[in-house]
Amino acid sequence: MIPSLRKKYNDAFLQKKYEAFIHELEAAHPGQLDFRVAETPVFIPKDFNDKILDACESIIDIITDPKYKGLTKNSIPGNFQVPNENEHTQFIAFDFGVCINADGEYEPQLIEMQGFPSLFAYEILLDDMYRKHFQIPENFSCYLNGLNRATYIEQLKKIILNNYPPENVVLLEIFPFQQKTRIDFFCTKEYLGIPIICLTEVIKEGKQLFYMHEGKKIRIKRIYNRVIFDELHQQSEEVQKKGKILLEELEVEWCPHPNWFYRISKYTLPFIRHPYVPKTYFLHEVKQVPSDLENYVLKPLFSFAGQGVVIDVTQKDLDNIADPENWILQRKVQYADIIPTPDVPAKAEIRMFYFWDENAKRPVAANNLGRMSKGKMIGVRYNKDKEWVGGNCCYFEK
Repeated sequence: MIPSLRKKYNDAFLQKKYEAFIHELEAAHPGQLDFRVAETPVFIPKDFNDKILDACESIIDIITDPKYKGLTKNSIPGNFQVPNENEHTQFIAFDFGVCINADGEYEPQLIEMQGFPSLFAYEILLDDMYRKHFQIPENFSCYLNGLNRATYIEQLKKIILNNYPPENVVLLEIFPFQQKTRIDFFCTKEYLGIPIICLTEVIKEGKQLFYMHEGKKIRIKRIYNRVIFDELHQQSEEVQKKGKILLEELEVEWCPHPNWFYRISKYTLPFIRHPYVPKTYFLHEVKQVPSDLENYVLKPLFSFAGQGVVIDVTQKDLDNIADPENWILQRKVQYADIIPTPDVPAKAEIRMFYFWDENAKRPVAANNLGRMSKGKMIGVRYNKDKEWVGGNCCYFEK
């Protein structure tokens, strides 16, 4: 996106540098890096960063509106309603595809959003490793709003711990050591000192939760929640039964509360009107099917990791939907081939991390992650046996 900087980086690239980079990245938490890391970060010029932030702030205007909870009251499936929802989520992530508009200009287009954590801790490590092994200009940073490595960790710690001792705050997930993103859990434990706990290990006594550590029962007072309830629904009957304790009245704080996973999600997209947000409609509210249906994508409201998405939509696909109220029809985003690589150019997607302090009126942009692809979609399954693809971070021009 910055031709001179891209040429300089690519010209200086050596495979042995990349191999040393990956070796040290993996050595930080041996055996835990379970996805491909791209050979390069993405360099974002200031004007493009301003466009992304403009879109994000416009969406945040909707989320911070007092009417928002009423607007999204039907977003939470009845069997996943969790008591004691707080006033707002602590985290939001916005996914943007990098596109080229009709005037030949780069522009972001919103893909999805989530009121849920992302790889907040891993990206600290990734930035460290990119900077150690490659030439990253000093006037570019992965951090936003004046944050740096130290202040970012401080802010993350403040929000997740909320003044509790680390042993009373747990990172909760379903079989965390089997998740592809588990390296982030290990980084979180390293930087914040909190334990990684599997849902199946939680002990409930009355309204209180506990976990065992070295033969000692320790109270859980706050949950850094990484449990995706859609995923919980796909587990064995035994695990689902265990998961039902999370739906009960508990003496525990959530960070973030599970209900926000559903409120700030694909469900919010039809309410947004912005040049960098593709037009989106609840399927059951579509009175006339677009004549250019091939330019739309069909997405289930309640799914994760891109499951159930129909890219090349036909009338038959629409006719086969038994529950149109649980689907959205979204104008298709055409990713641009923007990053020159040794063979073919790559597409890019940017996930913006927003942190929302307990007493703040609005969330603020803090960091990001990037993903590069040469396939039809962003994601591992579409990029097998390809190079210069995978997860990375974006460096924003200051």
